[in-house]
Amino acid sequence: MHPATSRRVDNLDDDDYPAYTMGRAAEMLGTTPAFLRALGEHRLITPLRSEGGHRRYSRYQLRVAARARELVDQGTPIEAACRIIILEDQLEEAQRINEELRAHGHQPKPSA
Repeated sequence: MHPATSRRVDNLDDDDYPAYTMGRAAEMLGTTPAFLRALGEHRLITPLRSEGGHRRYSRYQLRVAARARELVDQGTPIEAACRIIILEDQLEEAQRINEELRAHGHQPKPSA
């Protein structure tokens, strides 16, 4: 296989590869480009830019945007939805770190 072809196939499996244009991302999520721009303004997702300056989204970013849309559809203001998702992500990361520490025999220090 040609190296460039191999790289393109690898990109298809990469959750962080910015494969989707704003229009395609909005279509896939059933939302508008304005909604995606608002998520960027609230710093929930930061799309990469193509050489021409167009926003490009990854599959991971689309999952985050879909979660935001779910919250907004339930009546949560977009600012609050973005904050909730950021806090959920931080909690998940903290839990993952705690599990790793426990697996390696580290015990939490008792509180004073």
